Amino acid sequence: MAKVIAVVNQKGGVGKTTTVVNLAASLAMEGKKKVLVIDLDPQGNATSSYGIDKNEVENTTYELMLEECTVKECIIKTDFDRVSVIPSNVNLSGISIALTQKNGSDKYVLKKQLDFVRDDYDYIFIDCPPNLNDLSINAMTAADSVIIPVQCEYLALEGVSDMIMSINLIKERLNPELELEGVLFTMYDGRTVLAQQVVENVRTTMEQLGHNVYKTLIPRNVRLAEAPSYGQPICVYDPKSTGAESYRDLAKEMLKKKK
Repeated sequence: MAKVIAVVNQKGGVGKTTTVVNLAASLAMEGKKKVLVIDLDPQGNATSSYGIDKNEVENTTYELMLEECTVKECIIKTDFDRVSVIPSNVNLSGISIALTQKNGSDKYVLKKQLDFVRDDYDYIFIDCPPNLNDLSINAMTAADSVIIPVQCEYLALEGVSDMIMSINLIKERLNPELELEGVLFTMYDGRTVLAQQVVENVRTTMEQLGHNVYKTLIPRNVRLAEAPSYGQPICVYDPKSTGAESYRDLAKEMLKKKK
């Protein structure tokens, strides 16, 4: 049965989509795992990052959330072995209006839909929008755990603390099984004192609170930024780059932890 992981941070530009796309591909390649990526961001960047034309797809997360199609009808196999995608596009930005008309547990469509495909995959990753809205809440209600990507900058600890409060609230009210999978440092530049201090401060505080912080650091890397424009994960676009190596290390760290 798949482990469902939502990648969430209320702040944009911290590497959520980059992490979903490249960690999913790295797990598939390194661990020979079957992985499903769910694009729950109206920008559809995770969809495009796998070379899928988001404006040409018939069934997306929008239709799925409206229950106009089944989850299996949304799944697109990518060119990358063992990775499939449920795509998204700008239509999803209007989903909040539809969800407000639903009551109680009927709002949390994603959890119900994923029950039909959990046995088909080893991992399911959900790429969330850069805010805590109905889509992010749906994702965390459906997920087993959450990865919080954190950019190595000032106020990072405050952002992580806010996210943990949100996770605890979802856990209390909607999903008692939800856990923090880990905090992941992104856009790390070891040449700067600030990045080193952020990593040290956040790691120390989180570990004192009993939360997992990944040892793997995802660096600032031009090749990582280029890969989506070619519709490829970094492990395919430039497998020898530092970005590719870092996501392979992260995949290995996750697989080791699971054992």
